[in-house]
Amino acid sequence: MIDKKLFKHIDVMLIVIVVLLFISSLMMISSATHVTQNGLTRQVKIQTIAFFLGIFAIVMILFIDYNTFGNFQKGIYIASIVLLVAVHIPGIGKAQFGARSWINLGPVDIQPSEIVKIAFILSFAKFLEDRQNKLNTIKDLIPVGCYAAAPILLILKEPDLGNALVFMVIAFGMIFVSGLDYKIIGRGMLAGVISLPLVYKLLAPHQKVRIDAFLNPSDVSLPGNYHVMQSKIAIGSGKLLGKGLYHGTQNNYNFLPVQESDFIFAVLAEELGFIGALVILALYFIFLYRMIKIAKNAKDVYGSLIVVGITSMFAFQIFENIGMTMGVMPVTGVTLPFLSYGGSSLLTNMIAIGIILNIGMRRQKINF
Repeated sequence: MIDKKLFKHIDVMLIVIVVLLFISSLMMISSATHVTQNGLTRQVKIQTIAFFLGIFAIVMILFIDYNTFGNFQKGIYIASIVLLVAVHIPGIGKAQFGARSWINLGPVDIQPSEIVKIAFILSFAKFLEDRQNKLNTIKDLIPVGCYAAAPILLILKEPDLGNALVFMVIAFGMIFVSGLDYKIIGRGMLAGVISLPLVYKLLAPHQKVRIDAFLNPSDVSLPGNYHVMQSKIAIGSGKLLGKGLYHGTQNNYNFLPVQESDFIFAVLAEELGFIGALVILALYFIFLYRMIKIAKNAKDVYGSLIVVGITSMFAFQIFENIGMTMGVMPVTGVTLPFLSYGGSSLLTNMIAIGIILNIGMRRQKINF
């Protein structure tokens, strides 16, 4: 039985922020899918169902000591790899939006890479815990790099560059706080910069086009640039207070691509204006701050590493998604946490919050 006193340590502020973001999500998704003309849309229904399934998942997670996940590290990691391989099996995997990233379950499709984000963090945190402060040489980093590379390469094969980048950021954030030698960081950054031309050559043609489009934003003949331009028009036309909910012209005339998901922030900025966008950014800032605080106060290294991994995931997705709507980041399929439409994404994010709350409420240090 769980000690009821633990629930006194739950981060209520984090819960409040998630609820506020979800309410904002329903408003913006309903606007992006034109509920005033189409009635209650499938996207709004799925987002609502995913949220309540997420609440159920959070409650279940709170009753499990998070260290239990560490005991099944190998099993979780193997299951993650199996899920990522399954998308390539005929009859199971499903291709859509230009990538084979989905598994068809009849009435719904699930995106394994979303689920694997959390599974990878749980298993990688345990893997790193055993190697804390032992990452002083390239030799020490080889097994760590191989562990992280397997899921990343499988996601790149789909191909899903956006989620692969999320995994890279997660892995780097967790490795960084595990005691990675600063000299190695410097050499790694230098090697990364030098290898950029080679990395570019290895990219798939459609990925190269995205990079070319980002480097030449004024060329609307390049795929994506026209949509980014429309996104910037939407954000700018919102001015201070916005055009009003359901009254965004860029939104209503469908100038924005995947506006209920990838470009949801542009819809929000157009209809709620600078003030509305600023409120959302403030919520995200507090959201990330609360998680960093939980990471610092975790009772053990395993808990801290899990929170760092999840915080890295959210931070990158927020920065990348909002950045691409403004043209300061390349366009990818990375969603905006808790705001973008996506059942798999929202449920995964809710599970992540459940794990964060779990670690936070068990934050008392173990004294020997």
